[in-house]
Amino acid sequence: MNLTILGATGSVGRSTLDVVARHPDRYRVFALGAHRQDALLAEQCLRHQPRYAVLADEAAARRLRATLADAGCPTEVLAGAQALVEVAQAPEVDAVMAAIVGAAGLPAVIAAGRAGKRILLANKESLVMAGEVFLAACAQGEATVLPIDSEHNAVFQCLPHGRADGPEVRRILLTASGGPFRTASLAEMAGATPEQACAHPNWSMGRKISVDSATMMNKGLELIEAHYLFGLPDARLEVLVHPQSIVHSLVEYTDGSMLAQLGNPDMRTPIAHALAHPERIDSGVSPLDLAGIGRLDFEAPDPVRFPCLRLAYQALSAGGGAPCVLNAANEVAVAAFLERRIGFREIAALNDQVLDRLGSQPAGADVGSILALDADSRRIATELLARFAA
Repeated sequence: MNLTILGATGSVGRSTLDVVARHPDRYRVFALGAHRQDALLAEQCLRHQPRYAVLADEAAARRLRATLADAGCPTEVLAGAQALVEVAQAPEVDAVMAAIVGAAGLPAVIAAGRAGKRILLANKESLVMAGEVFLAACAQGEATVLPIDSEHNAVFQCLPHGRADGPEVRRILLTASGGPFRTASLAEMAGATPEQACAHPNWSMGRKISVDSATMMNKGLELIEAHYLFGLPDARLEVLVHPQSIVHSLVEYTDGSMLAQLGNPDMRTPIAHALAHPERIDSGVSPLDLAGIGRLDFEAPDPVRFPCLRLAYQALSAGGGAPCVLNAANEVAVAAFLERRIGFREIAALNDQVLDRLGSQPAGADVGSILALDADSRRIATELLARFAA
């Protein structure tokens, strides 16, 4: 299988390369894509020898080109968003790991769908921003979409046909660890630093997704993603806090049965599942020791502590362009928090104001109109941000 990895230098991309390296007889890396981490991408190119390496940042691409030339590496270095599209839809490619964080990955992932690739979907924004457009592109190209988020991958494994829109499924429950502030007071959360927000108790993730986990916006976006992946309305999608992150999600059936997928909190498990589906391969993850764990706890999420979860339900219920607006606002808000321009609890406040301003906009019918709404949402968020940061 020839594989393009978009977001190769992120946590999911690195985990994907770890699984691939365990099975050199099954997988060949065709292309690696990243934003600007040229030093790490150079290391990956030297080890995996892809045909292409793509950096969105032109200056980083020039540095990578020089580094690989000095090392005698034959990998061809490309630059720009269109180059990401090209390596995603290339005829030689069988599967695309879509792991670019945020809206930047949308055009390439939609191109992979139209080209009929096996899409290993770790970029939830493709569905949150452009669910109908993305699924239409995949239907047009007869692409296969396999979820990589641990929660959606768990649901997929618990469903007989990967869909939940039949009468036998009562509801889907997405589990959430609760992040680093699950038991924190509102005052403690108001004074939280980026370092505290990024200190996830169970998972090793990038800074943006770690903050999203701390606000539970990540879980809110996953609700929207689950709606598109599995065809259920918001009334049949729930969030359940599970601090141990061992049960990755559950499906409840109308006969009272509830199926769950369990495993250690390691992204290599869902990655290996999606790479080999319907087979199973070694992921490198250690076996689960239930006796050693001893107990599994569950609780309802606190809507006061985690208002971003309410906003995600609101956007999903509203439909149209609301999920795209919320996603864009959140990216601006999280970036501002990481830059120490706003406080932790102001992330939700900014998201709320942007959603109130633009949440009634219609969904875009194509990538261009979706990106235009995304840009408008970011502009409004940036304008409102000045008031928060003043």
